[in-house]
Amino acid sequence: MNSVFEQPSIWQRVRGVFAGFDGPLAAALALLAAIGLVTMYSAGYDHGTRFVDHGRNMLLALVVLFAVAQVPPQRLQQIAVPLYVIGVVLVLMTALPGLGITKKGATRWLNLGVVIQPSEILKIAMPLMLAWWFQKREGLLRVPDFLVAGALLAVPVLLVMHQPDLGTALLILAGGVYVIFFAGLSWKLIVPVLALGVVGIVALIIAEPTICQPGVEWPILRDYQRHRVCTLLDPTQDPLGKGFHIIQGMIAIGSGGVTGKGFMNGTQTHLEFIPERTTDFIFAAFCEEFGLAGVLLLLFAFVCLIFRGLMIAGEAPTVFSRLLAGAMSLSVFTYAFVNMGMVSGILPVVGVPLPFVSYGGTAMVTLGLGLGILMSVARSRRLMMS
Repeated sequence: MNSVFEQPSIWQRVRGVFAGFDGPLAAALALLAAIGLVTMYSAGYDHGTRFVDHGRNMLLALVVLFAVAQVPPQRLQQIAVPLYVIGVVLVLMTALPGLGITKKGATRWLNLGVVIQPSEILKIAMPLMLAWWFQKREGLLRVPDFLVAGALLAVPVLLVMHQPDLGTALLILAGGVYVIFFAGLSWKLIVPVLALGVVGIVALIIAEPTICQPGVEWPILRDYQRHRVCTLLDPTQDPLGKGFHIIQGMIAIGSGGVTGKGFMNGTQTHLEFIPERTTDFIFAAFCEEFGLAGVLLLLFAFVCLIFRGLMIAGEAPTVFSRLLAGAMSLSVFTYAFVNMGMVSGILPVVGVPLPFVSYGGTAMVTLGLGLGILMSVARSRRLMMS
């Protein structure tokens, strides 16, 4: 009789909580976290409490990841619509007097007793919402269904662009586009858009001497956005102003060589030639100190994380979990590609952090939430098979 009522040991309880966690995904994340801590210590040890705060933010993100991993995808599907609606409403509330907080010309924050950035919610809510929509339309997909998905995506993207916050709008757009792509969007629609984009970029480069002259106005884009594009095309036009970030970033990257200058030995970094060396431009500081060898290790960590996430998506049992896992995996790629691209001078500076390396509490927690969802999909499948 005693054996029937025997309570499980503490070890058995702990092992049950961690059961089903994806080892390769956790290993790739651990490698990224280690690189991030080392880089932040080097770049930010003399920058107030940046290193300590970065470690705290990383622990918070891991707690969020662990908690979300316990939630089965079925529960995540139930909160998709409410979270999307809440995110859109909160972004709209930033425009209300007394609630919206404006910094550096952008109204991105909301004062609800505590200051929050509602657009961060939409980075997660957007893929959830579209994955929910396509799950509901499984086996019945028609062109109008993709049009509805496009409308659901356009609403938050346009609202966030209006704040203005081009970087966050780009990440929300990317997350939604990935879901739509994995849902089966035809290449016949994708290829013309890509071709048009290439033509537009080539035309922009050719026309740069004319369209970037003072007094020339661009439709749709604001002045600061026009300056960013023109600075990208030719940063030497304003080397001590708008082009300073890009020029110093490229100098730091190039000076790192193959093996780098060594841990805590980056001159561009510690003589403060690199602006935002612990946030947006931390990749330049990393390249200077660890060189090409360090970059290859960093890229290896990102590739392992992203490919493992795509494998989890491919093995997911439902349309919802497959689309969600795929979008979360490629969202990490978007973060990394945009950050490295803008620091290297091939993309405009839009304020996108390098995942688990750049300083930033909100972005870190959002990434932890996204990878927690990915771990939840992997865990639910493993527990289902066991």
